[in-house]
Amino acid sequence: MQEKASDARQKLDATRAKHESDFNYVSSLDGEIADQTSQLKGQLQSRIEELRARVAQSNAASGEKKALVDRQTNMVTRNAASNDMLRPTTQQYAATIHGADAEAAKLNQKMAQLNALSRGIYVGEELVALNNLAQKRRDIDLDATRMKIEQKQQAAVLADLEHLIDAETRRLATLADADVVARGQGKVSSVGAAMGRHVSAGDTISSVIDCDKRFVVAIFSYRQGQSMMPGTRVRIDGSSLRSGVVTAVVPKTSDKADERFAVPFPQTERRELYAIITPDQAGDGGPVQQTGTADASACPVGQWVTVTRENGVVPSMSVTWHRLGHYVASWI
Repeated sequence: MQEKASDARQKLDATRAKHESDFNYVSSLDGEIADQTSQLKGQLQSRIEELRARVAQSNAASGEKKALVDRQTNMVTRNAASNDMLRPTTQQYAATIHGADAEAAKLNQKMAQLNALSRGIYVGEELVALNNLAQKRRDIDLDATRMKIEQKQQAAVLADLEHLIDAETRRLATLADADVVARGQGKVSSVGAAMGRHVSAGDTISSVIDCDKRFVVAIFSYRQGQSMMPGTRVRIDGSSLRSGVVTAVVPKTSDKADERFAVPFPQTERRELYAIITPDQAGDGGPVQQTGTADASACPVGQWVTVTRENGVVPSMSVTWHRLGHYVASWI
């Protein structure tokens, strides 16, 4: 969570820097656009004054031509002049009228450009560069708006992460001195977590043996399975246990199942079975002592014993071979 908060903080700083950069760029473009707009307004106003003068000049020229046409027309009417003299003058008068209309059209165009420029609309070849600056300004302004939105989002994410980090910090502070308590009684056989080690959920901190749940695992041949059915009473020699009852017969075990016991089951040979035996009581006739204060003699783990079916003569095959192996090893 702290790494996520650090990443969110870095993204927030980068977004703020980008937003500030875009804002400064927009401000710079606004200044440049204002300067160029002011300069173009001055040029257009000068051009408009010039065109107004041209329009006035064209109107004056057309008035002069009109007066000449009127005089020559009067002379033609009085037969003082011919039509050949009137025709060029009439054409010159028409040309001056058209010239005045052209200058008036140019004047109207420049006045429209000036009006549009005042409203932020850039029309005409002279305003292409200014139009490009305005388009760039709009793009940067949109990017700055997007950065502002992302900045708010990143700030909200960072605030949520910091709130969760504070909550987890308080929770860890309450767990710093927590005690781990086993659900049942027993004797600690091994400790799997050393002091200062980081543990996670599911890690084994220690292993506890419940001496009140002792049992014996005997190995018999599968041929003797019928005589070692659950409920069969057996005799146990070699420990304080004297007798017991077969509670289950299993063909094999696994490493995962052996992890639940203090000592793994002994290995079986081919065509052998496990007989799980629950002993009656300790040899002294009393119940098993409390495991919290029991020593190794009161809570034997992994002790070899001999199991014999009552009214039977053949002990466990594994124990027989175990004794034979010790005898041969000693003899050798």
